[in-house]
Amino acid sequence: MNHKWWCVFTGLCALAMCIATVPAQAQMSEVKEKPAMYSYVAFWAIPRPQWADEQKLVASETQMLEKALAAGTLIGYGSDQTLIHSADGSTHDTWFSAMSEAALLNFLDGVYKSGIPTSPVDAAATKHWDNLVVSHYYNWHSGSVKGGYTHVSAYQLKPDAPDDAIDTLSKTFVVPLLEKLLADGTIAEYEVDTEAIHTDSPGGFWIVYLSPTAEGLDKVNAALQDGLKANPLASPAFGSMVDFKDHRDYLNRTDAVYK
Repeated sequence: MNHKWWCVFTGLCALAMCIATVPAQAQMSEVKEKPAMYSYVAFWAIPRPQWADEQKLVASETQMLEKALAAGTLIGYGSDQTLIHSADGSTHDTWFSAMSEAALLNFLDGVYKSGIPTSPVDAAATKHWDNLVVSHYYNWHSGSVKGGYTHVSAYQLKPDAPDDAIDTLSKTFVVPLLEKLLADGTIAEYEVDTEAIHTDSPGGFWIVYLSPTAEGLDKVNAALQDGLKANPLASPAFGSMVDFKDHRDYLNRTDAVYK
């Protein structure tokens, strides 16, 4: 992931409009829910004087992560530095993903036993929290991305949204657009996440994509704008499901590796 968790989404209303050229029923038949992919994301608010030390700590974890990737325990891992900071947000995060919750937690157990979470730089953090998320809509290119850009859009469903709202939005709007951008190399990975362990209110979901370059963000934005021109009538359905007052965007610089 990215997980965890990833500046140019103009809102998913615009995203919905991007798929205007493909009938909704055709999209629903083409996009299928995938086996669960779990991601653990550790967020840290690190004082600025320790930022260089945090990067060294992340680098020291690579051997453990690479071993788990080669063994098939993990399918991806990475780290993020927050690019657009907020008063109460994180400055850094690290994440890893697996195809079962057991694989994820067993690897996490090894991380704790290694002593990494009690390192001086992590102990100096002013805030720390974790998320365990799950995705059924995702894809990636194998390989690594160095210094890419992860964009995350966070949304909250309305209380009266249908039970299958996230499935419908993913199949009809999100996945077809992001698959096209993945195919042409604009993005290297995407996922639609929900919490597997709820530490926030139920109904939240995140749309995440990783672009290897800053130019890729402009290309995503252009795709959204083209869709906006093509179909100005697609947004009401999305707006009926999502409470936009809770919408937030996040932008990170990312190093990531995918199996």
